[in-house]
Amino acid sequence: MFDFHAQLKQRFAALQSRAEFFSLRYVRQTSQHLSVRKNVAEPPSLSRDEGAMLTVRVAGVETYAATGDLSLRGLQHALQQAEDQARRIAAHALLDLREQPVPTARADYFSPNLERPFPTLSDCYALLASESASVPSDERLVNWQVSLGTSTVEQIYLNSAGAEIRQAQRFVYPGMSVTAYDGQDSQTRSLGRDNFGQQGGDEVLSQCGIIGAGAKVADQALQLLLAPNTPEGPRDLLLMPDQMMLQIHESIGHPLELDRILGDERNYAGTSFVKAEDFGHLQYGSALLNVTFDPDIPEELASYGHDDDGTPASKQFLIRNGLLERPLGGALSQFRAGLAGVANSRACGWNRAPIDRMANLNIEPGSSHLSELIGGIERGVLMSTNRSWSIDDARNKFQFGCEWGQLIENGELKGVVKNPNYRGISAQFWRNLSAVGDASTVAVLGTPNCGKGEPNQVIRVGHASPACVFSQIDVFGGED
Repeated sequence: MFDFHAQLKQRFAALQSRAEFFSLRYVRQTSQHLSVRKNVAEPPSLSRDEGAMLTVRVAGVETYAATGDLSLRGLQHALQQAEDQARRIAAHALLDLREQPVPTARADYFSPNLERPFPTLSDCYALLASESASVPSDERLVNWQVSLGTSTVEQIYLNSAGAEIRQAQRFVYPGMSVTAYDGQDSQTRSLGRDNFGQQGGDEVLSQCGIIGAGAKVADQALQLLLAPNTPEGPRDLLLMPDQMMLQIHESIGHPLELDRILGDERNYAGTSFVKAEDFGHLQYGSALLNVTFDPDIPEELASYGHDDDGTPASKQFLIRNGLLERPLGGALSQFRAGLAGVANSRACGWNRAPIDRMANLNIEPGSSHLSELIGGIERGVLMSTNRSWSIDDARNKFQFGCEWGQLIENGELKGVVKNPNYRGISAQFWRNLSAVGDASTVAVLGTPNCGKGEPNQVIRVGHASPACVFSQIDVFGGED
């Protein structure tokens, strides 16, 4: 790890600049994606990306330039481009950042078990082939796929104030899906569906449950073919963690991004129903809702020591006992809005500038076992594994669909139902939170493909959540 660090540090020290502050953020990422579809191995997808972004502050104006040329000449050229740009736009700048503090930390951060070698390409293919072969022979099972993605990222941040931050991380994304078709209807059941990802090594494969999952996932796909449609009308809704992560992501995470609240995403991904003056006043959910920005869970996808602007990351409550306290805003947005935020200024790579992003956005566990959650429901539906989502530009009105549903009647789990969907309004939905599962119901999940910004940035986001119950939610099925 960090084999380029000594050279990079030497070249950074040799850079010439008249700026009062400048920094360098180096990123190297190697990724692979492997897949076996219907017992046939597909070609691997392999990639490598490397470069650096230079940022300067001149007379309170901050600008940047990126380069894939990591020679001293290439870095110097990018730095000069950034300086020239700062001077050109100085007369039009909206902010004076001269008083904004700059990072000075010296620190390292590593994913769990990063020192252990990951299984070889052949070993990974053998695992995928074994799980694919475990899908039973049934003419109704028309398609299935087992996949494994991995990505290793090394990042080095240096600045003229003496900061030196190194972070090395490995991300693992196992997945499996099985589609069943009976001539009239098709149903897909999956494990992961791009929603399982963790930092670490081969232990992630056992943690995610992919080993030995083939027969179970296939059986559930067949059960869905035979199941009746989800009934329509108001019912209590029990959401499992793999659907809670989508609910958190869309109706808490994006609405609380401070740059969106300030209007930066308006012409691309929309605004937010949350206003800057709501912090400290808005009752976002019931008193059971406690939401944290938490970079301290080692295996979660967006755990890190410092964000991409060099700000130290620490656990913070965004919503406590249902009351909105703090936005998802990094140092620049905090400076603009005059609000306390979190260390979530993040970029998807070396050629993108950091912006406010979700990182690890979690719901803190409550005190109820899963059996108690089910036992407290007289008439309801359990739903898990997202398959569709739609939400308005203000991140308020939404409609989400799941793969798997089960009826709950008089405190007991009953039969499977297919095409489970529900809808609501964010500002009301979270106030209907009536029960929160304990630590035994929590799953640490995440997605590698949260998109935001212009030019677009696709980034890793973590969500840890217990199972949760919401009272009297509008649920419905699909077309017969």
